[in-house]
This record gives sequence, structure tokens and C-alpha cells, in this order.
Amino acid sequence: MAANLVSLVMQFLTPDMIAKIASALGIDRGLVQKAVAGAVPALLAGLGDVASTPQGARQLSNALAQQPNPLDSLESLVKGGDQAGIAGAGSNVLSGLLGGTALDTLAATIGKFAGVNPGTTKAMIGMLAPVVLGTLGQQQRSAGLDAGGLASMLASQKDQLTAAIPSNLASQLNAAGMIDKVDTGLRSTAASAGSRVATAADRVTDTARTGVGGMPWSYIAIAVAVLAVIGWLFLGHQDAETVADAAKPAAPATASTTVGLALPSVTVGNVNLADKINSSVDSLKAVLPTIKDAASARAALPAIRQATSQLDEVGPLISKLPPEGRNALGKAIAAALPAINQMCDKVTGMPGVGDIAKPAIDQFKGQLDALSRA
Repeated sequence: MAANLVSLVMQFLTPDMIAKIASALGIDRGLVQKAVAGAVPALLAGLGDVASTPQGARQLSNALAQQPNPLDSLESLVKGGDQAGIAGAGSNVLSGLLGGTALDTLAATIGKFAGVNPGTTKAMIGMLAPVVLGTLGQQQRSAGLDAGGLASMLASQKDQLTAAIPSNLASQLNAAGMIDKVDTGLRSTAASAGSRVATAADRVTDTARTGVGGMPWSYIAIAVAVLAVIGWLFLGHQDAETVADAAKPAAPATASTTVGLALPSVTVGNVNLADKINSSVDSLKAVLPTIKDAASARAALPAIRQATSQLDEVGPLISKLPPEGRNALGKAIAAALPAINQMCDKVTGMPGVGDIAKPAIDQFKGQLDALSRA
């Protein structure tokens, strides 16, 4: 079975590398982290679509043959060389593969999702291009695949790639016609997987149509949204899609089943707490699959600690929420904790990994548990 392509790319995009890209672009590192989390799987999914035709597969295979080793591309970025040239070259290759209009639409959509202007997002995607293409080329060569084999590999991971895209970004990309909605391969497994997260969320969804104990719809919508997205992050879209689809008919026209809900009840000042929590969970979810042994566990520690520090910033702000909003947010996090803990425990249970990664992962879990009771 082919290795998870998103994880292979993300292992190169360490916190230090994210900081370098942020510095080159002149924007906040957190914004780059969020944009990268969406851009990598979206690019891979787009390249999978390119390879779905024989001509496109040959075109992609030829492009990969010309790509340098991803580590060489990263070294150029780190050394502060012609970063604009690297971004421009990467954009040109992607324009040739995806189409210029499609690349512009992708950049604008990811930029809107991450809060970055389209021009800067396109430059960031250009910097990511040699890393994504170089990693894909490495996989093609190591497996001895021709153009048809490359297409088959990408097709086999289509659902996996689409599921790795943050749900609120996936819905925007779907609306823009950039990706197919995840409702085929993943829905076939939702019946069994749904019992883990969707069952709890369905109870919230059913009562949300009329309210619970006089609690307004807007607060219950928060619980549905946060649980849907956190559940999606750790269970691969299956469960979250069920929750999101069930919630749509009851939602007001302005509501959205994403963690980025702009409701006063989850926002303190200009900080959306649900979005902040989701960003932290997203960061942990991206790094956990890279942990395979003691060495990779040590390499992952800075990213795990950074994710925990994001949660640390949320704690003092939760106390400023209205009681109803604080209660709904806490219950949603608590309902998702078992799935999150299960994935963390799989990593800490690996031989040679637990002693290194467990303290940092336990700190993250403890902080998230504390937020559920704040």
C-alpha cells in the first residue's frame, strides 16, 4: 500500500520551515500553518484529477521527472536564495498542470480560508510546489511507476486526499468546482464509523432544531460545528460529513457548519475560539502521522508543543464567553475527546516512542480536557 502522500509532504514542512516561509512572505506564521494544512492535500487532490486522463498522467509524469529532490528545494528556501524565483517557477509548473485560472481560484479560496490575500497565497503555493511535486516524484521513482501507475496511485488515495482537506475549506473548494464533495467512497464507511462521533453529534443535531432547555439555536450550532470539524480531523471526514449534512436543514441562512462560525458567543475580541482550537488540533493531526520511531518523535516535539501553546492562549479567553456559549463549546470538545485520545494513544504506544513523545502529547490532551471543563 502506498504511503500517505499528505504525511510524506508534511514531514518536510517542519515548524522551522513554516517560519521560514512566513518570513519570506512577510506574514504571521499561524496564517501560513493554516494555509499549508489546506494547500498540501488540495494540491495533491488537484494533481490526482490531472492524472485521471492518460494525457494528463503523461504530462504530470514528465513534470515530476524534472523536479529536484524536495530537500534541495527546502534548502534553497532556508538559505534565503531566490525565493521569489522559486515561488514563480513553482506557480508556472502548477499553472501548466492545473491551468492558470484553476490555480488562481485555488489560491483565492485557500487565501479566504486562511485569512491571507490571494497574491500572497499564490506565492506560498508556488513555494510548496517543488516540495509537493518532488515528494510525489520520489514516490513514483521508488515504486518504479510509469504514468499509468502514477495515476493509479493517486486514484487509490483520492478519498484520503480529499478527507485531509479542512472541512470548511473543502466546502469552499467544492462550491468553486475545484474538488468533488466527499460523499461517495467515504460515505460507504460512515455507517460503521459514525457510531464514534456522529452518534453523539446526532443527538445534538436532533434537538438543535427546537433548542434544549431554552438554549438558543446559535449556541447548539456551535456544538455541532466544533464537534463536526474536530471529529473530521481525527476520523477522516466520515463522521463529520454525517453531522454537517444533518445540521444543514435546521441552520439559519447565515449559519455554517464549520468551526469558523462568526457568532458573538464564540468570539472574544477578534479571536474566534472555535477556530483557534481547531487550528491547534489540526496542527497535532498533521504531525502525529510522521511519528514512526524515536528519531521522528524527537523531530515532532516542537510541533506538538506549539499546538499545546495555541490551546494555552484559549484558556483565559473562554472565561469571557457567555455561559451558554462556554457550556456548548465545552460539551462539544468533551464529546470529541475520546477519538482524539485514541489517536494519540496509538502513537504513544509505539515501541521506543512513548518515553519521548508521551509527555508532550499528554500535556496537549490535558489542556484540551481542561478547556472542555472551563
